[in-house]
Amino acid sequence: MKKQKEDKPPRRIYEAEFLETDVVVWGEKEAKEVYEIGCYGKVKDDKLILSLCEALHLMERNRLIVKKDGKELTKKEFFELATKIDREFSQKYIVYKDLRERGYLVRTGFKFGTHFRVYERGVKLKKGPKSKKEHTKWIVHAVPENFTCSYAELSRAVRLAHNIRAKMLWAVIDEEGDVTYYEIIRITP
Repeated sequence: MKKQKEDKPPRRIYEAEFLETDVVVWGEKEAKEVYEIGCYGKVKDDKLILSLCEALHLMERNRLIVKKDGKELTKKEFFELATKIDREFSQKYIVYKDLRERGYLVRTGFKFGTHFRVYERGVKLKKGPKSKKEHTKWIVHAVPENFTCSYAELSRAVRLAHNIRAKMLWAVIDEEGDVTYYEIIRITP
């Protein structure tokens, strides 16, 4: 006799609200549930604050509906709004999605002056002391292939990564939307 497949409950699709530069999931229970999908966003009191990249990624995975002024946004409408708010959004999102699809935990790198902090596969961030695996492995900056910068800017990025014991990656997006990662290291004689 064949075993019957157990029916899994349908995956819940959560609702969020687009507010200026963030996307918010309201309600303590919902906030924690969306966070648990894959360490998305930052839980604050009774809400979850998602970055634009996190929100679009959840929309593409059919886990999130985003509304603005009571109207549900399509992925295209959301993308257009996000690119008006952040002129680097399209390149950042390509890199964010690529890293997430490779199984990495990706968080904003804003406080480090870069686009993303990336953690090892399987890491779940928690409060309190961190294990070695729970520290940032890479800081990643997304740039188009025609990007230019000064040596000083490059040096600052590498020094920052070195100071937090992470590696500096430049994620270069070509015209076809493919990403190539370059590690920049400091060599001392």
